[in-house]
Amino acid sequence: MRLHRVAAIFLRQFYLVRGSPARVLPLLGWVTIDMVLWGFMSRYLNSVTAARFNFVPGLLGAVLLWDFFGRIMLGVTTAFFEDVWSRNFLNFFATPLSVSEYLAGLIFSSIASSSVGLGAMLVLAAVVFGLWFFAYGAVMIPFLLVLFLFGIALGVFATALVLWLGPAAEWFVWPIPAMLSPFAAVFYPLSALPRWMQYISHILPPAYVFENLRAIVGGRGPSAIALAISVALAAGYIVMAAWFFARIYRRVVRTGLIARYSAETLG
Repeated sequence: MRLHRVAAIFLRQFYLVRGSPARVLPLLGWVTIDMVLWGFMSRYLNSVTAARFNFVPGLLGAVLLWDFFGRIMLGVTTAFFEDVWSRNFLNFFATPLSVSEYLAGLIFSSIASSSVGLGAMLVLAAVVFGLWFFAYGAVMIPFLLVLFLFGIALGVFATALVLWLGPAAEWFVWPIPAMLSPFAAVFYPLSALPRWMQYISHILPPAYVFENLRAIVGGRGPSAIALAISVALAAGYIVMAAWFFARIYRRVVRTGLIARYSAETLG
């Protein structure tokens, strides 16, 4: 892997954002809306419930982590879509650029864009609602690591799916975080789910993160075993997603499908 080629993919995305203010707005606009909406909702629940439970670190912390996951995943896919929309994807692979270098460039682009969103969320949560990142302790680091790894895995998988089915299949990608959220138990414990949904939850790394988050807010310590399982699952998903992308890429090159890329067809 040549780092200067990876940097070139990253720089392309940077120049796109720098040259278009419209691309900056989604990095901050939706973050502000989510944090303000759920922040005041948490305050309202604190005022109307008699339970001695602070909803701000529970609900707002969950929103912060889930938004981070979503932005990591969509950061990878959106960077790929930018190349598809501009009809620039084939140009990359007319060069010595390898698949791994291209994916690495997308991942670094996602890290940069999601870091901006995460920073904005942390500032809003701290300044407006008094929720400080360090209130959860050092365990937030493995939480973010798990969500980062799983977000990257899903982003690479979704990119491969669009590469396989065609650009119009991007509409399959946008709903993925919303479809996973019930199984990830972002806002409620796993015990609230039906048994069949719990089976699915146990293979999703975010479910372990949010169960541990609620444990911390409830005054209990996090489960090291659960966190280890979530890290292992997330790492496994990254390996499978990379394998899937490489396989799909070889297939579309071999069949000539990659040369027929257009927004009007699905394959």
